Order: sequence, then C-alpha cells, then structure tokens
Amino acid sequence: MDAAKGVTRIMPNQPAVLEEVEKLLLIWMQEKQRAGDTVTKAVICEKAKALHADLIQQQAGSSDAEPEVFKASRGWFERFKTRSGVHSMVRHGEAAGSDVPAAEKFAPEFLQVVAEQGYLPQQVFNCDKTRLFWKRMPKRTFLTQEEAKLPGHKPMKDHLTLLFCANASGDLKIKPMLVYQSENPRAFKKHKIDKGKLRVLWRSNSKAWVTRVLFVEWVNLVLGPAVKQYLLDKDLPLKAVLLMDNAPAHPPGLEDDLLPDFRFIKIMFLPLNTTPLLQPMDQQVIANFKKLYTKELFRRCFEVTDTTNLTLRDFWKNHFDIASCVRMIVTAWDGVSQRVLNSTWHKLWTDCVAKRDTDASAPAPETTVLEDIVSLGRDIGLEVTAEDVCELLEGQDQELSTQELVELQAEVTQEETQTPLEEEEAEVEHVSSMELKDICQQWESVQRFARQHHPDKSLARDLAKTFDTRVMSSFRGMLKRRQKQQSMDRFITKKPRVEEEPAASEASQPETVAACSSVPSTSSTT
Repeated sequence: MDAAKGVTRIMPNQPAVLEEVEKLLLIWMQEKQRAGDTVTKAVICEKAKALHADLIQQQAGSSDAEPEVFKASRGWFERFKTRSGVHSMVRHGEAAGSDVPAAEKFAPEFLQVVAEQGYLPQQVFNCDKTRLFWKRMPKRTFLTQEEAKLPGHKPMKDHLTLLFCANASGDLKIKPMLVYQSENPRAFKKHKIDKGKLRVLWRSNSKAWVTRVLFVEWVNLVLGPAVKQYLLDKDLPLKAVLLMDNAPAHPPGLEDDLLPDFRFIKIMFLPLNTTPLLQPMDQQVIANFKKLYTKELFRRCFEVTDTTNLTLRDFWKNHFDIASCVRMIVTAWDGVSQRVLNSTWHKLWTDCVAKRDTDASAPAPETTVLEDIVSLGRDIGLEVTAEDVCELLEGQDQELSTQELVELQAEVTQEETQTPLEEEEAEVEHVSSMELKDICQQWESVQRFARQHHPDKSLARDLAKTFDTRVMSSFRGMLKRRQKQQSMDRFITKKPRVEEEPAASEASQPETVAACSSVPSTSSTT
C-alpha cells in the first residue's frame, strides 16, 4: 500500500502544524513498515504528540504565546486513519516492544517442530532485511560537515534495503537481494555493469522497500534453487524451513507462492515483537556486516588516495557511486564468518551452536574490526575515534529525528512532482499509455483463459505468476507512474477558485487515490 497518496488532500480547517504532523507521521510509519516494526494506536498517538511538540518548539521562536496542546485523541486518530488510508499499517494491541513472554513461549515450540520434522542445522534458514545508508561518514568528518551545508539532496541520506539469509550451520549464505530507488543507475551504464551477473539480486522501487512481490521473486529465483542444490550436494533430505519475522512483505500464505520445485521449503513466523530477542540475523549478523562494510569503505578510500592523484574529497564526491557500493556489500557479506552465522542461533537453538575453544587473551573479532576502521580513517586524514564509528553504525538503525523526517518529507514531495531522469531513461518512451493499458488488460484475459482451459492448472498458475512478476510488473509500473503524473498535472493546473471551494468529504477521498492506481494486477504488494 502506498499510504503517502493519502495525504494529497488535507481538510482545510486543520491547523497548519497538525497537517505537518500528519505528513511526518505518515513518513515515520512507512519507515517503520519498511523495517518490519509493529505500529499500534498507542505508539502512533505518542509519536504524533512528540512530533507536534517538536514542531511547536521549532516554530515558537521569540513568541511569548502559550504553546498549543495536542492530545492525539481517539477522534483525531480515527480521522487520521480515514484521511491517510493507513488502516492496514496499524496493528491492534498495546504499544510495541519486545514481547518477552511470547519469545519464551515460541522457543520451545520452535524446538519441538525441529525435533518432530527432523531438521538439521543445515536445513534451517533465517532471513531478515536491513536499511543501509551506503554513503555516510561519521558526523565529525569534514565530508559530513561540508555536505550538511549544501542545499538540496544529501547523498549521505541515500539508502537501499538488503535482504540477507543463511542457514543455522552457517555454511550456506544465500545471495542477498538489494532494493534501490533506481532500476538503472547512471553508474551502471558508466561502468557497463550487467545486473544479471551481480552477486546480489538487484531490484528497485521508489522507496527502496522489500515488497511481497519482490520477496516471493527472491525466494523463487534465488533461495529455492540455492537451497535445493545445496541439499542435493550434501546428500541431505530435500526439506527445509525458513524462519522469518512478521514484516508486511511476509504475510501468511507465502508457501502458496512458491514454485512446485521449492515447496519442500516450509515457512515459520516469529511472533510479533520478538525479533530483537530471537531473530538470529538480528543477533549480531547484520551489525557485523555493517562493521565490515564500513571497514571496506574506509579501505577503498585509503586505496584510492594512496595509489592515485585523487583527493579524498574528489573521490567521495565524484567517483564513489552505487556500483562501488555493490562491490563493497558483496565483500562485506563474504566477510561474515560461519562462526558468526552459527553462533547467533544461541537464543533459539543452543544445541546447534558449535562448541569452540576460546582464547581469553585474544581480542573479539568485532573489536579488531572497529580498530581497523579507526586506523584506516586516520590514514586517510579523518580524525575519527572508536566512539565516532560506533555512533555511525548505531545511526544506521536509529529512528529518524523530527528534522530528518521533515527533510525526508521534502524529498518525497519533490519526487512526487517530477519523474526521476533515470526512470525516464529506463522506460520505452515510444510506447503510449493506451498501449500499456491495453497490453495489461490483454494479459488479464490470457491468464483467465489459461486458468480455465489449461490441462495442468497448477503449472499454468505458477508460470503465469513468474511471467507476471518478471515481465508484466514493469509495464504496470510504467503505466502507474504515467497515471500518477497525469493526475498531478491535472491537480496543478486547476484554476485557483477551485482550490477555495470546500474540500470533498473524507468518504470520497479513497476514490481519488484509487483512480491514480487503477492498473490491472495479479500480484499482491505491501
């Protein structure tokens, strides 16, 4: 669901500050959804009050007026849901947090399934996604300080989403999925990169989110084939289980989306709000990857400045691009050791963790990586400390501040009023919107015919789903962007007097949103 469309119309009698609160709140909720976090009414209302207080404080200035009080009442919350269309993003229940009782109950249930089905550590997998601000340096460096003073888009806020997966024995790391805002970055054209040969599954959408469609595609194109070949090579029974959280991209029913060859993979969900307590990938795997990525970033900066005539500033501004980032991601993921991958299962499955002799005098691997980053930073002229690096790494996962939400909202607004150049280049310009709409409707007819008359309906459904995901989704995306731009153009070109007329009732607003996205589709997305 693209909830941002719900804020295109705000009731005219709302205070300006409250309008801004709702816009920022929606951005915050989308970021929470992207991270797979739960948002409930209580959490949303508390965040709304905090945003309101921050905005009032920023706007107060020298005014002696009594600050407004915003109570985030039940009535406001219900109206906000109606205006923004976020019903599916709100979970029922109390405030989100780590649910210790649920975690304690799930652990023995998981072990019982493992025992009953006879799963080995090689057959049990866990996957999780994470956001990576791929072009970010510690705050005290001159690179960050110079960029902060520049107007417009800040490259250090540019991010992507990675999906990682490995088995409990730690000897099989699955090719990650990388989701970025652009399908065809200029850097790929510059370096003549073939996306099909990358060691990540490259996918894109406007918000760099892992959607259900993309997740299913990764399972069928990457996870399934890799696990099947691995089990055959190891002469192990063809069965496996994938453990994952209840993120919006992972709703129940995913097993039905698996291709027939991969239906030996069963899916098991962690209970809500237990990810920090139980999710193996959250037990230092992703944190370890981000340390190694930062080390590789600093190492590359040192290599360039040491072996070429480029200064650090020149390399950072003009030569460090998303193509370089992908290579660093691959190197960092390769660097996550089997020991780390296996040891992170200690909270869920202690018996699968290999016993190791430890040398008490040897420094922890995490400590040496941190020291390497600091040393490399000083070699390239950056006065950074271990605390600076830790702050950088922690900032990858911290909740966005009010100011960052304001900046992100400004970027979203700018994106909605213009089509990115790279997306324009990726589209087939000579194909008309009418042709796109017609081909999408014809595809719907072909699918209906195949479902009714093909002798192997299961095969027809699976192949149609694959073709729909790999081919038709691109045409639907083109059509959707064009319809959205046309709708925006009509809105912008309305006469001023129309804007002064009373706004349409709240009940009619969802129809306006739906009109912008009326594209035939057979694939579910989040």
